[in-house]
Amino acid sequence: MSEVDEPHGVPWRSFFDEACERLTTAVSAPAAEARWIVEQASGFEGGDFVGGLDSLATQRGVAHFDSMMQRRLAGEPVQYVLGRWPFRELDLAVDRRALIPRPETEIVCGLGLDELARQAEGRADGLVAVDLGVGTGAIALSLAFERADVEVVGSEIDAEALALARANVAGLGRAGARVRLVEGAWFEPLPGDLKGRCNLVISNPPYIARSDELPSEVVDWEPARALFSDDDGFADAAFLIEAAPPWLVPGGALVLELGETQLDRAAAVAVAAGFVDVTIHPDLAGKPRGLVARRP
Repeated sequence: MSEVDEPHGVPWRSFFDEACERLTTAVSAPAAEARWIVEQASGFEGGDFVGGLDSLATQRGVAHFDSMMQRRLAGEPVQYVLGRWPFRELDLAVDRRALIPRPETEIVCGLGLDELARQAEGRADGLVAVDLGVGTGAIALSLAFERADVEVVGSEIDAEALALARANVAGLGRAGARVRLVEGAWFEPLPGDLKGRCNLVISNPPYIARSDELPSEVVDWEPARALFSDDDGFADAAFLIEAAPPWLVPGGALVLELGETQLDRAAAVAVAAGFVDVTIHPDLAGKPRGLVARRP
């Protein structure tokens, strides 16, 4: 018999007010984060949240609330505290094993989906996409979830991050059957028969210089392997650009997320590697963020 979760005797509204007050000097959006934490602790989400605030909290819910508040006030990113985070149309499990999915990556994922849509016109067979360095699986899963005609293969060198991505695939439902994850660095673990068959190669590689300073909430919590790269943050991007052409079908596309100061350099490397129609795309803040390059 499962343990009964006894009422705490205090409404959730009191805990929401407490969270707002305690987070005010600690985070930039205290009301939003207070709501997310109380939603997670109480189970009242979306349209049920406001009405749920007048419900009595439970002992188990309050213990979860206290734990989350302690972690957030200690500086842990709210995404890890919640253990989940939205990405485009998905709700993903997130934790310290992988980089936190960000709005910039949603934009870059959209560029990949646009390239798949372009190539799908007038063809009856399916498409193949490769996501290199899958992390949580955000890009790979979004491609499969948003396009039923796409088979996705994702590579990830970190076994712990790969386990997290596989957990997210398991929660994807029917679309998860079109996602295959393999362990290894970049192209190395991909099946050899994918060479010349990929309509899309997409990646959010590490692109931060090792000398750059980052907020403690990032550098103290997120995996360094997913953040930093040599050659002023450009080493992994250069490798991917130069290695991608043999994997792509004619007209196939390479899509990368990069740092705002790296896009011109990336475009030049792409042209030198034989790509055409090389374009640079902004993120939501208007900063250069995405590279799209097509194989002739």
